[in-house]
Amino acid sequence: MNAIPVRPDSPPDEAVVMRKVGLRLVPFLILCYFIAYIDRVNAGFAALTMNKDVGLSQAMFGIGGGLFFLAYVLFEVPSNIAMERFGARVWIARIMVTWGLVGAAMAFVTGPWTFYLGRFLLGAAEAGFFPGVILYLTYWFPKAYRARIVATFMVAIPLSSFLGSPLSAALLQMDGIAGLRGWQWLFLMEAIPAVLLGLAALALLPSRPADAAWLTPRERAWLTDRLAADRGGGASPVADHLPLWKVLSNKYVWALALIYSGSSATSNALSLWMPQILKSFGLSNLETGFLNMIPFGIASVFMILWGLRADRSGERVWSTALPLAVTAACLLATSLTNSLTVTLVLLSLVLMGNYAIKGPFWALATEWLSAGTAGAGIAAINTLSHLGTGSATWLLGVIKDATGSFPLALLPLVFLTASGSVMVVALGRAARRRVGLREAAGVS
Repeated sequence: MNAIPVRPDSPPDEAVVMRKVGLRLVPFLILCYFIAYIDRVNAGFAALTMNKDVGLSQAMFGIGGGLFFLAYVLFEVPSNIAMERFGARVWIARIMVTWGLVGAAMAFVTGPWTFYLGRFLLGAAEAGFFPGVILYLTYWFPKAYRARIVATFMVAIPLSSFLGSPLSAALLQMDGIAGLRGWQWLFLMEAIPAVLLGLAALALLPSRPADAAWLTPRERAWLTDRLAADRGGGASPVADHLPLWKVLSNKYVWALALIYSGSSATSNALSLWMPQILKSFGLSNLETGFLNMIPFGIASVFMILWGLRADRSGERVWSTALPLAVTAACLLATSLTNSLTVTLVLLSLVLMGNYAIKGPFWALATEWLSAGTAGAGIAAINTLSHLGTGSATWLLGVIKDATGSFPLALLPLVFLTASGSVMVVALGRAARRRVGLREAAGVS
């Protein structure tokens, strides 16, 4: 029997196309973000010996952590706008090479002021990478795929601590080689991959589907049309096309930023401070490194499973609100125990909830923002959320210095995550009302 010929204009197999795109882009972007996060939070392990060497108190270390996010806030929106002008491939490469060089320079801090300068410059260098990649993924993946894709991409965050913890602890053991301290080797060795991957991005990341030589012409045309159909699917339920100044003053953008600030603050603060929290139980550096792996390893698996669940159900609001509520409750519970085992269990639940929201939240945000608003809107949400992140990182150090208690220092994170959980439910209801009114009025 003769095979039925495929018409030249028949669509390609969707699963095949999306598998090609996913395998070509996502593993490389995960690796890039993995290195970005290691370079962002490796100061947490360096602090185990660096703080004493260069004279940093807990409050000073917290100030340095906060300055990273101050620079991140100042430069993030301009960086994302520049990416749209120069193209994802060139701009992502520029960001990575710059932060790699600054990360290596952290090996030569000599006191509080050079530490502050290094953290500020690192924040400025990395600004734009994460929202740039989230925007870049919207150029390739239709809405129905975004929660799982974003969750898969963001698994790099807990993986960076899961795999980076024993690596950083091992690099601290290089103390004295070539006259350098272990924390200096840590900064130098973990900065090199960023530069190499930045150069590789120039060859491996096409800016849009039309530039993808590894897709057939029919696949490129189909994906371009599918993405265009997504963008033309009607007005956004939250933020329609807005100029930049209106994006930055839009109440929904600020609300989304508040929702995300709790998650962002928790993941960044714990990645930076958790080695010191665990070390406070009397552990060695190596023991700290291996125990620090456990919560992040569990969270890595759970966030992918939760992202898949969110895509299959199509539900975004409660998929964001419930994990935030779990995060807040378990953070609060850490103040009720002095047990290392119980603390480790609670921190594992905190990180499971905290990382689980990443996929559904960003899928929700990109659906609520129109195509014309997405570039500046994503950057604005991530930027504004880091106002909370920087403040929480600084407060954690101040409260720890004042009280001697890490559980009490975590209370600002409880407030942020609980507020975010309530806010996402309220915003979801407002969005449903707005869509209902439009449908009743006959507006698409």
